[in-house]
Amino acid sequence: MDASHLPLGGALGAFLLGFPALFSIVNPIGGALIFSQVLADRTHEERALLARRVGVYSLIVLLVSLGVGGYVLNFFGITLGALRVAGGLVVASRAWVLLTAPEVHEARKEEQAAPASDLEDAAFFPLTMPFTTGPGTISVAIALASTRPASGLGTGAFFVGLALAAALVSLTVWIAYGAADRLIALMGRTGARAVTRLAAFLLLCVGVQILSNGVIDLLGPLFREGVAP
Repeated sequence: MDASHLPLGGALGAFLLGFPALFSIVNPIGGALIFSQVLADRTHEERALLARRVGVYSLIVLLVSLGVGGYVLNFFGITLGALRVAGGLVVASRAWVLLTAPEVHEARKEEQAAPASDLEDAAFFPLTMPFTTGPGTISVAIALASTRPASGLGTGAFFVGLALAAALVSLTVWIAYGAADRLIALMGRTGARAVTRLAAFLLLCVGVQILSNGVIDLLGPLFREGVAP
């Protein structure tokens, strides 16, 4: 979905596009359950400190991915249309796995978080990367960045909207990880999987929309040439 074509437009349109996609792939609710299990031997104060650091590090990873990822690919000659098609496919495929087999995603997350031993080192690796904002999240962020307006003042507003979405997702990570014990008591694993599946469906819709915009970018000129007198 091109934010410049959204009815609300600008920063708000980009935020409404970016937040559900980033929230779905980061999945703070499901991550909080695993975070609590892996760090069950830590004190509440240690878990709260790690949650805050993971939230800050996640924001940095998301902002870097949103800000430079698309431009790096464009530097290598990859067109915006091709970037959108590839990004849409990545987003949709990630969403499909979350939607149909959340337990597989949970098992992989548990393996990624398992080496968390030293408190200082664990905050970034592995709890931020790859556990919270791994390659899948970075791919989704790059795909979202590819939907930016081609030029003009709308580009700045677009990235402001995505930055706000990234900030809110990171804040949610901080809150959810810090309150992981209460989330487990409130929702349980079944409830968390239900939230994961709902978020995955939204992510799937975003991926299909990005993909369709990329197809239009690639094939639109051919159709226009075909009907030109």
